[in-house]
Amino acid sequence: MASADLRDKLDCSICLSTYTYPVTLRCGHNFCRDCIGQVLNTQDEFGVYSCPECREEFREWPVLYIIVRNVVESILCTEPHQEEITGICCTYCIHSPVPAVKSCLMCEASLCDNHLRVHSKSPEHVLTDPSTNLEKRKCSVHKKVLEYYCTEDAACICVSCSLAGEHEGHRVEMLDEASEKKKKKKLRNVLQKLNTRRQETEERVWSLEDHWRKAQEKASGEAARVTALFIDIRRRLDNLEKKVLSEISRQEEQRSLSLSDVIQKLEIKKAELSMKMRHIEELCNMTDPLTVLQDPDTGDLCDPEEGGGDEDTGGHDKTHDVDVDGITGMLHAGGEVTAAGEGGIYGQSPADILLDVNTAHNNIQISEDLKTVTWTGIRQNRPEIDERFQDYPQVISIRRFTSGRHYWDVEIRESLEWRVGMCYPSIARRGQQSVIGDNNKSWGLCGELVYNQYSVIHDSKYTQLRQQISSNRLRICLDYEAGQLSFYELCDPIRHLHTFTATFTEPLHAALYVYGSSIKISGGGCEDALT
Repeated sequence: MASADLRDKLDCSICLSTYTYPVTLRCGHNFCRDCIGQVLNTQDEFGVYSCPECREEFREWPVLYIIVRNVVESILCTEPHQEEITGICCTYCIHSPVPAVKSCLMCEASLCDNHLRVHSKSPEHVLTDPSTNLEKRKCSVHKKVLEYYCTEDAACICVSCSLAGEHEGHRVEMLDEASEKKKKKKLRNVLQKLNTRRQETEERVWSLEDHWRKAQEKASGEAARVTALFIDIRRRLDNLEKKVLSEISRQEEQRSLSLSDVIQKLEIKKAELSMKMRHIEELCNMTDPLTVLQDPDTGDLCDPEEGGGDEDTGGHDKTHDVDVDGITGMLHAGGEVTAAGEGGIYGQSPADILLDVNTAHNNIQISEDLKTVTWTGIRQNRPEIDERFQDYPQVISIRRFTSGRHYWDVEIRESLEWRVGMCYPSIARRGQQSVIGDNNKSWGLCGELVYNQYSVIHDSKYTQLRQQISSNRLRICLDYEAGQLSFYELCDPIRHLHTFTATFTEPLHAALYVYGSSIKISGGGCEDALT
């Protein structure tokens, strides 16, 4: 048993409690590991460390020696510690409490080491581990120690119960044997099952923690990707803003120069007219008719120019205004590139644009991958079905679009005449009303190589494009909910050609018309929703 003086020496001088993970400095003084660590941390900023006891200084973080931990643990594990755990004291030590080491079932008393030495050694005095419930270990009828277990009544009994009591003739077992069979074996099985379940739970916890860690890493990566994406979008928008503002400034400067020239010419014209007016007024105020009649300029003055001379000054028309349509096209094209054109914010996947052979006219061929349509003078002899275009070399896609934002690209190969666009499935399959754009069920962009003309068409209304198309690659963009179908030329930079606005009432299919060569679907994607 440790003395009080020795216990006092196991107290940390910093926290004043028994050492926890004790360590020793080079000077020989002992402290709790965490306590001395906190003290040394506060001394970091001074660049020198010192012992809280003797103030010995160390130029570097001192080495902490673990040399007294075993001593502390061995002392704390002695009898006083057991006393704290059991709380059972000797029955006969009345002057001061002394921990009990055994209990006698016969005497119903607990004994310390000293009283155990003088205790009776006779067999009826059964000694057990210290206990406060000694009466429960005796038979309530015969007041004898419970030594047996009745297997028939599942009860603990004494020897008298077995020989002459109510359990006479019953099969009995020793308590240790019965405990092993009846309880401990089952408890071991339960323990094994619980251990298995605990291992499974630990594995599940590890799996969830691993999943959580990976989810955090994925979220961090996605956040970084989105941040980089928005930085790129802002850069693109800044460049687009500079480009559009520069174009507006250029047009404004050009317009200013043009108007300045016109104003200068008009000022000269105004001066000439003022001079003629003054001369005419002078002639009108003369009283001598001969002078008036003989004036050499009278004929010219009486025959003023028609139209005020606007043809000389150019007049004022819309050519001097800012090209609003051009600026809008630049904004539209730039916005399309930023949001959808080249891997934008919504994340794109290839659109499944495949051509429907069942709708193909018999004078066009469809490639095996269902991506290319080619004009041919050889009739394909496909079966005559209601879905097939009968009079014009057209085909539509298998896929139909009922929502979302989508785009698809085409590559036109020296076709004499072509049309690309979208149509309702209810479009006619015979006659002029079946041609893309020549009805109110389709919208198209068409080109005629012979006349070098390009137009957009819907419901038989043609709108000729002001600009020529130099690239053979085009993009068709659909925003179903917004009711917009746009066409772009895939040049550098991408150029907006035209946008149809409508309220779509049916699903839409991609539609192609080709005469003279071929059209290939070269790519596509979708922007389903901002979700």
